[in-house]
Amino acid sequence: MAQAQEFEKVLDQSDTSVASFEREGTSLVKRAQHFLHGTPAAVPLIVLVLAIIVFGLAIGGRFFSSYTLTLILQQIAIVGILGAAQTLVILTAGIDLSIGVIMVFSAVIMGNCAVTYGMPAPLAILIGLAAGAACGLLNGWLVATMKLPPFIVTLGTWNIVMAANFIYSANETIREADISANAPFLLAFAQNFRIGSAVLTLGVIAMVVLVLVLWYVLNHTAWGRHVYAVGDDPEAAKLSGIQSKKVLIAVYTLAGLIAAFAAWVSIGRNGSVSPSAAVTDYNLQAITATVIGGISLFGGRGSILGTLFGAMIVGVVSMGLNMLGADPQWKVLLTGVLIIGAVAIDQWIRKVSV
Repeated sequence: MAQAQEFEKVLDQSDTSVASFEREGTSLVKRAQHFLHGTPAAVPLIVLVLAIIVFGLAIGGRFFSSYTLTLILQQIAIVGILGAAQTLVILTAGIDLSIGVIMVFSAVIMGNCAVTYGMPAPLAILIGLAAGAACGLLNGWLVATMKLPPFIVTLGTWNIVMAANFIYSANETIREADISANAPFLLAFAQNFRIGSAVLTLGVIAMVVLVLVLWYVLNHTAWGRHVYAVGDDPEAAKLSGIQSKKVLIAVYTLAGLIAAFAAWVSIGRNGSVSPSAAVTDYNLQAITATVIGGISLFGGRGSILGTLFGAMIVGVVSMGLNMLGADPQWKVLLTGVLIIGAVAIDQWIRKVSV
């Protein structure tokens, strides 16, 4: 065997152990940071549980009743569905300011087609769903193909869709009596059933099923991983072979379709179709639920289950303060605190060193 050369002799006493990562000395804070980084839905779930406990202790047994808790679910059904649509967009590092008015416009189209024009209710619903998807497709095309900023694009389409909503409807409300008489199928999601003292509507079931389906798609399909990749690093996603344009167009189109689906649920929830609902803060509520739910505004991180938890947090806070007889402005204040806190926690989690 040949003797070691002179320059190799310096390696005789060197350490030959394999490099490894030391975790034993990691602080509790760092461990928590790593856990939350890998489980983004944990923070909103913890906040939700704490909110339920706090209001339950303050109000008593009435708050813990199954009727109260299921009533909260009924009240957040529309926001939860819109939040799911907003989550898809924000995961790509975008935002859709037009989701709320797309929902109202789609509801107006469904109502007019079924009641005013006498079309079969299923056909009217399909037309409304197509209208919502078309609005989303326009947003996606402008963002992906024209390279326009999502905030500016959706701010513009928000104004366009809102104006189209009022022009088309002449701001005339379609009453519940007319819907019940001519197109009762539009009210399908208003149907409820009891499980003991709990009252659940089909709208609540639709929200939960939608979130679970999207959770599976985002976590167990190639398309879902592409959505995260495009939001995390668009250039790296493009270099890895992901067709970012198609992903973005698909995301915005699906968001518009989900908003139109929320329109159908809202008809059942509200009983009537009111064009003036376009001026409400549905979109702001959806963004609030998404941010509080731990979806990073910088894209590429978060779980859609967190959005559901975020919507429930807002619902619990609202119901709890109402039952306590508090000034409604406290809800606004606490919501603002939760939003800032959620963003701060997201920034802290992003600093984790893996």
